[in-house]
Amino acid sequence: MKKVILLLAVFMCILPVQADLVLTGGVDYTVKSAREELLNENQSQIDLRLISLNIYDVRHQENIKYLLKGETSLKDRTLASFSDSTYAVMYNSDKFHVWYYSNDGILLYAEKKDGIGYPYKSFKYDINGKLVNMGLRVSKGETFIYTPNGKLLAHWVDSKGYDEFGKIVMTREYYE
Repeated sequence: MKKVILLLAVFMCILPVQADLVLTGGVDYTVKSAREELLNENQSQIDLRLISLNIYDVRHQENIKYLLKGETSLKDRTLASFSDSTYAVMYNSDKFHVWYYSNDGILLYAEKKDGIGYPYKSFKYDINGKLVNMGLRVSKGETFIYTPNGKLLAHWVDSKGYDEFGKIVMTREYYE
């Protein structure tokens, strides 16, 4: 009986270690596998009412001041600026939507995300609700962006967006 209890005790000590080893790991994506993942997704439409509520950035001047100072993580929102003079706003109260504005604060695009933990899929729409592109956000620094029919627009790695040939097509302010 003592042998059975001893074996059971040893097994119980080993089991958590083995379970931890089995559960660790990540998913790596290639341009091809990310494309397949997105093209197999059933894309939903975006609520046009939400677009109309965000058609102008009511905090435009304030957001531009923060971006010029390099401040992107604010108390109630996160900002991003791009090399084409556009910028994006994501409010902490709604992390499933990102609003992309021109440099004068007019809405250009609305992005809808299917989650907030990595990896997640995102779908970007114009102000009329037409799908413009789709993305697979693998981590904070890595994102694959495709046209609705699956052509790679950019593979973002930190602050640089690359085309399918490895040429930089756009940059962004990126902070760790």
